[in-house]
Amino acid sequence: MRQLASTLDRIDRKGYGAYKDLSGSHDFEEFTLFVDRVQRDPFAPPSLIRVRTNTNRFDPSLFENPVWRFAFEDFLTREVDGAIRKVVGGNRGTGGSGRVEIQRPSQIVLPRTSMVVDDEYVEARMAVGLPARGRSVDAKAAKDMLLRELPEVVRLSLSPENVDANAAVLHVETIEDAAALRERLPSLGLVAFVADGARLPRESGASDRPLEEGSIPFESPPEMRVSIELPNRDEVSGMGVPEGVSLIVGGGFHGKSTLLDALSVGVYDHVPGDGREFVVSRGDAVKIRAEDGRSVAGVDISAMIGDLPGGKDTSRFSTPNASGSTSQAANISEALEVGASLLLVDEDTSATNFMVRDERMRELVRKEPISPFIELVKPLHEKLSVSTIIVVGGVGDYLDVADRVILMEDYVPSEATERASEAREKFPPRAPTTDGDAEISAPSPRTFRPSSINLRRGKKETARGRGLSDIELGRERVELSYLEQLAEGGQTEAIARVIGKLVSGGKGRSLREAVEEALAEVEADGLGSLGGFRGHPGEMSMPRSHEIAAAMNRIRSLRTDSG
Repeated sequence: MRQLASTLDRIDRKGYGAYKDLSGSHDFEEFTLFVDRVQRDPFAPPSLIRVRTNTNRFDPSLFENPVWRFAFEDFLTREVDGAIRKVVGGNRGTGGSGRVEIQRPSQIVLPRTSMVVDDEYVEARMAVGLPARGRSVDAKAAKDMLLRELPEVVRLSLSPENVDANAAVLHVETIEDAAALRERLPSLGLVAFVADGARLPRESGASDRPLEEGSIPFESPPEMRVSIELPNRDEVSGMGVPEGVSLIVGGGFHGKSTLLDALSVGVYDHVPGDGREFVVSRGDAVKIRAEDGRSVAGVDISAMIGDLPGGKDTSRFSTPNASGSTSQAANISEALEVGASLLLVDEDTSATNFMVRDERMRELVRKEPISPFIELVKPLHEKLSVSTIIVVGGVGDYLDVADRVILMEDYVPSEATERASEAREKFPPRAPTTDGDAEISAPSPRTFRPSSINLRRGKKETARGRGLSDIELGRERVELSYLEQLAEGGQTEAIARVIGKLVSGGKGRSLREAVEEALAEVEADGLGSLGGFRGHPGEMSMPRSHEIAAAMNRIRSLRTDSG
């Protein structure tokens, strides 16, 4: 610590590059500060530091198994973030001077690179904006930040005596219970579960925080209520959604899409108090939508679209500019290719001509290559064991293929399958629908060509995330804004690095095999194995295989081979 102070005094008012003299480790008695990367100037990306306590004095039971360990790491990340907000003065000086940050967590609990809980120590990975006066070193401000504020952040967040032990236990137990609940779904014949008392609405479309005022607690319809025992509490009761075809219906603004959105992020665990802690879906659930203009590379959409004009082969369909219907078909096929067992579909974000085709249009338009999704949902379940949950507000024909119907009124669900049957009898279907006899099979697997993806950008190869919705691969920018189950920018960064690793490996294999092998390696070796700067891996969160594959499928230069 004294050496760090002496160095700061020596470089005071020198050019900003003199901060490089801080690189290395600095002993603070209770912890060690590692300065891994020093930024070039005050306006450059911040410097990367790590703070490692000399011992781990937390109760070992808080991280006794892998689930508890990553949950406790998430808890401590939030503690550090809270301490930074409380202690650090904020920007002071030029550019990002004086900023201290740790990876900002969402309401979702994920393995991240922000924190490491080892049996012997606890390490927080942070970013700091080293203070500048113009483009010169501001030693006084740097001392205040590194010698006063940073030790106080460590004291408040990484010392057991200052951390709420009961809150830590609640955090890890909640995550373990949610994970256990999700794992039990297949054995119970369920694809999703929504706990009684859950609060589904969010603050806004731009926030994942719960709506505090005016939020109606969820209450399961009696006919769909199930009770499930959990490791850390006696049991939880709520609505179980069985396998098959389920409709969520209701008027506008009554909570249909809110319920589907909650189920779409039910593939992840949530923090205590979020309101969605025990809203869970199958871990391989994929939300499907139309995506006009996306590229498609050799995807088998023949079960949904066939006999295109000009004899274009839909068993290996490629286009740089897909329509709404072809993009939605490709999204379904790609999800099945990676092993999805549950599809989530909202009528509002779907291509109308892909969802249904009424009797009048069948009579008028005889040459139609699209097999409407309404004819495929039953065969998907009966032949491929893939269930579907669909939000429907205006297409009543889907009542003919539903195994169950959930009616949302004022955010209150009711089981309406019998009422739907009465409506069907009163108003017979206008369009013929199949009853499980449509031709459908698993899509043909594809082998991706690593050579088709060029990571070269000047003299370097780049594969990095750009916020939540973009990745940069060499000179190509890949937009991921329609991947609605991406939760954090850290996932996007990890996806980019996984793709970079697959491309650099140069081994052509099936897309599913490549993604699953890469993700298995990351899970075994940790997110830090994807690289970084010296000991600091940067900000990453664990992605799912489905989003990795989806990102690869949106690379415009991607080329694939069948088989």
